[in-house]
Amino acid sequence: MRVVVTGGSGKLGRACVEELLAHQYEVINVDLMPPKEPRCPFVQADLAEFGQALEVLSGVDDRYRGVDAVVHLAAVPAPGLQPNAVVFKNNTLSTYNVFEAARRMGIRNLVWASSETVLGLPFDTPPPYVPLDEEYPGRPESAYSLSKLLGEEMARQFARWDPELKILGLRFSNVMEPADYAHFPSFDLDPRLRKWNLWAYIDARDAAQAVRRALEAPLKGAEVFIIANADTVMSRPNAELMAEVFPGIPLPEGMGPHQTLLSIEKARRLLGYEPQHSWREELAAWARP
Repeated sequence: MRVVVTGGSGKLGRACVEELLAHQYEVINVDLMPPKEPRCPFVQADLAEFGQALEVLSGVDDRYRGVDAVVHLAAVPAPGLQPNAVVFKNNTLSTYNVFEAARRMGIRNLVWASSETVLGLPFDTPPPYVPLDEEYPGRPESAYSLSKLLGEEMARQFARWDPELKILGLRFSNVMEPADYAHFPSFDLDPRLRKWNLWAYIDARDAAQAVRRALEAPLKGAEVFIIANADTVMSRPNAELMAEVFPGIPLPEGMGPHQTLLSIEKARRLLGYEPQHSWREELAAWARP
């Protein structure tokens, strides 16, 4: 399967390229920035320009012709990195352009990066329950989050236009690489440092696994999935964290002391997703002689 990965030079994109190559996919990286270590063919393109989006999904000269699937990760990756209007324009327009270019080219297998931020981050208004799941209505609190929520609505409408389309939005949590885990023990000093996303994270390798499983899932229509790791970033137990930061919000009976507060049950059920990495295991491995 030939897959275009937009944003393949970024933190998540690099992991996705590696995952797909390891599973015998043919990968084209489309990004504004060249990769630091090229692992597959690279095309530099601005997806906010529809003509460029259309060309990279149809084929560029004699480098490749035709695409089977698209993984759309390219975006301004977080709030506050650029002025809000720039973030909103770039993310919304590039997402539309990729969706529409894929429709015109007859590509019916799309996986794209939504965001945990649609759930109400930074939770200045406390969540109504935990673990939060996909049934909770979108509550964008930034231009970035609004762009992602509108992307989800666009996906639903594109799927309505074409009942054969599969267009899966993955609400990724805060993407981490193994080098980031050295900082995690310091989070225990103040639980409010990471309350903004209910102490969640996603290892880039597990995020890439979720992308691959979404590409392979025998689904149709538009769906969204929360993608997080199975545990929190904290050593302190959930009961203690919730009592201190979000008092009055009960924990479900039987919930594990470090179990993620962003539910990944839908991704487990429909995608076969199961996290393979944990910061606790990584740090424990580093500590062994």
